Formats: sequence, structure tokens, C-alpha cells
Amino acid sequence: MTKRSRTIWTFVVTSVALFMAQLDNLVVTTALPVIRKDLHASLSSLEWTVNAYTLTFAVLLLTGASLGERFGRRRMLVIGLVVFTLGSAAAALAPSVEWLVAFRAVQGAGAAIVTPLTLTLLSAAVPVERRGMALGIWGAVAGLAIATGPVVGGAVVQGWSWQTIFWLNVPLGLLLIPIARLRVVESYGPSTRLDLPGVALASTGLFGIVFGLVRANSLGWTSPYIIASLALGAAFLAQFVVWELHRAPEPMLPMRLFRSRGFSATNAGSVLMFFGMFGSIFLLAQFLQTVQHYSPLSAGLRTLPWTGMPIVVSPLAGLLADRIGGKPVVFVGLVLQATGLGWLAAVSSPTVPYSHLVPAFIVSGIGMAMFFAPVATMVLGTVDRTEEGIASGATNALRELGGVFGVAVLASVFSAQGGYTSGQAFVDGLRPAVAVGAGGVALAALAIALVPRRTRPTPVEPYVDERELVQVAA
Repeated sequence: MTKRSRTIWTFVVTSVALFMAQLDNLVVTTALPVIRKDLHASLSSLEWTVNAYTLTFAVLLLTGASLGERFGRRRMLVIGLVVFTLGSAAAALAPSVEWLVAFRAVQGAGAAIVTPLTLTLLSAAVPVERRGMALGIWGAVAGLAIATGPVVGGAVVQGWSWQTIFWLNVPLGLLLIPIARLRVVESYGPSTRLDLPGVALASTGLFGIVFGLVRANSLGWTSPYIIASLALGAAFLAQFVVWELHRAPEPMLPMRLFRSRGFSATNAGSVLMFFGMFGSIFLLAQFLQTVQHYSPLSAGLRTLPWTGMPIVVSPLAGLLADRIGGKPVVFVGLVLQATGLGWLAAVSSPTVPYSHLVPAFIVSGIGMAMFFAPVATMVLGTVDRTEEGIASGATNALRELGGVFGVAVLASVFSAQGGYTSGQAFVDGLRPAVAVGAGGVALAALAIALVPRRTRPTPVEPYVDERELVQVAA
């Protein structure tokens, strides 16, 4: 197999694997009203249907990256695909919302292994002079998955059932697993030890905080259970930071990365962007069906001016970023996204014509596309080549956590101000919630403004492990 052939196969495998993992972030959103009726799910159960995936995804991303560095990126990619495929089949067979939440967590664990390895495998396979273009395409694939998620979910739910959303992953996974095993070259990184205490501390802390946010409105913010959950979650996260700073032999999240203003500011912007975007999509996808009575497919199609814009704009944004740098492109994109969300919060009503929502969707969509295209290159430009794997895992983990908190916080605002009892009650909760999302994205723009123009450290020779000599599977 020639070097060019290996590069092409690696690009195909990593792109499809990334698309599957990212698609399941949002594919379920247009199915939420159907799942609510079919499985008699509460608002908190719907939140967990989304957050069970994103939370395990976020918490285990760094672990997935570390496993690939130590045991082989291709090997762990295949294992991640197996876990994701099995989790998808189990979710399709879930007899209750509780089982659906559990199997969504399994899906998230598989996706957490797959996602960071798609970036490091692709980066290792592509020549240095073409790496920027390849990473731009990688970001565009992630944007495409998010763009098509609500439409695919709506089409499948209307044409078949919500279970089919998960069945779609099974044949794709079964096809991709042997191709990855046979066509992708194995590679390793410098990591030699797993940071299991770090995983335990981060997982426990994040679960405590998310559980408190999700359950706060049903149990009350002053409930001892909620106070204890939030306090313990914060304490475990503080202990995680202490462990990573002073005690971990090989930290899963090296805190030294955050000494770089570019790395810290770019990741802060990503967290806040996902906070506003995911939380808003969670509610707006339901608004189109619950209040405006569109079918799942019609609702998904009507979000395309927003979620589908990256398909058109991302390539142009990538070219613009190559010319003027990623920072101004991402900054303008976040300003547009915040403007669009604020616009949606202002005009939403039970009887608002769809035509009044379209301009806001378009503005938000252009902004989202301008964010996705250059942001991966911006983050990797703040670290040495030897740390691209762990930086990729950290970035993906942090922005997914932003999505988790976005869904939890915006749903809490929604349920505190409104509910499902009527169209007006839904809008009463929707408007302040989406306004909070717009505020989060506006803060993301301010964070990006702090990113230095030139972020790449002094070039160093890339790490080469003796095991990374060409190992093509028979």
C-alpha cells in the first residue's frame, strides 16, 4: 500500500468515524418530543437523554486520547468503534427512558475513544505542508455532522421510528471496523501511563455538578440533595486540579497547557460557544414541534438555515482563515452566532411566522460555520507537535462539557420560567433560556479577542516512537 493510498484510507476512515460520533450529539434532538410521549419521559429525562452521551463523551475524551497514545491509535479507534456500535444497537432496543439514558452513556464512551484519535491519526498521516488543509476539513466534517443531525433525526423519526436513529450506526460501524483494522497504519505517542485517579476525580466531579443542575428545578435549588451534589462536584473538580498539578505522574490534562494564553482563551471560547449553541438547539428543536406543530422532518428541515450553513460557509471561512488568520474569523463568527440567538429570543412567540425566524437562523448559521472551520487549527497552533494528541483530547472534552452545561443550565432557566403546559408557557421559558445562550456566545467572542495573533510555539521535531515505524495490518 503506497503512502498516498494510506493517507486516503486514513482520511476516509477518520472522517466517517468522526461524522458518526458527532452526529449522535444532535441527531436525537428532533426526536425528543416523540421520545417524551413514547417513553413518558420528563424534562429531566430528556436532558439526560442528551447529557448522558455528552457527559461520558466529554469526561472520557482525555482517557481515549491517552489510551491511543499508549496502546496504539488504530487499535483503540477500532475498540471505540466496537463500543459505539454496540451502544447504538442497545439504545435502539431500550425498553424505557432509563435504559435509553444508560445506553446513550455507552455510546458516549465509544465516541470518546474515537473522536480524539481521528484527529491524531489524520495529523500523523498527512504531510506537514498539507496538515492545515486536512485539519480544516476535519473541522468541517464535525460541522457537517452537527448540521445534518436534526434533519437526519427528523427524517428517520417521521419515516420510521426514533429507534431507527440508533440502528443507522450499526451497519456503518460494522463496515468501518474492518476497514480501519486493515487500511489504517498503527501509530503511538509518548504517553506510557494512564491517569486513572484523574479520570475518577473528573468524572465524579462533573457528574455531581450536572446532576445538581438537571435536578435543581424539580427538587428545588435549596434542597439538601442539590446543595450536596453541587458542593461535592465542585470539591472533586478542585481535587482533580490539585492532582493534575502536583501529584499525577503523567497528567491526563497537563495544566501547563493553560499557561499559554492562546490555548486558554481559545478553549474558553469553545466552551462558551457550545454552551450557548447546544442549550439553544435543545429547546428550539422542541419549540418547532411542540408549539408550532411541525412534524419531526419538517422541524429538522426548518433548522437547516442555521445548522446547515457550515456546509456552504465552512470552506470559504477556512480559506479566509488561511489568509488573515483564524482569530478574526472565529471572533466575527461568534458575534454573528450571539446576534442570531439574541434575535431568536426576541422574536419567538407561539404564533411567530417561520419566515421571521429564517434571518436569525441564517445569521447564527454563518457564525457557527466561521467558528468550526478554523478553531481546530487555532488550538493545535498553541502547542508543540508532541502534545497535539492531548491538546486535541482536552479541547474536545472542554467544549463537550460546555454543551452539557448549556443543556442543563438553559433547561433549568426554561423550567423555572415556563413549561410544556401550553404554547405560551413553552415560549415563556424559551425566550429567557435562549437569551442566556446568546450571552454565553457573546462571552465566547470576548474570550477569543484575548487570543494572541501568533500562537504556534517554536517548532520542534515531532515525537517518533520506534513502534511507529510503518505497521500495516496484513
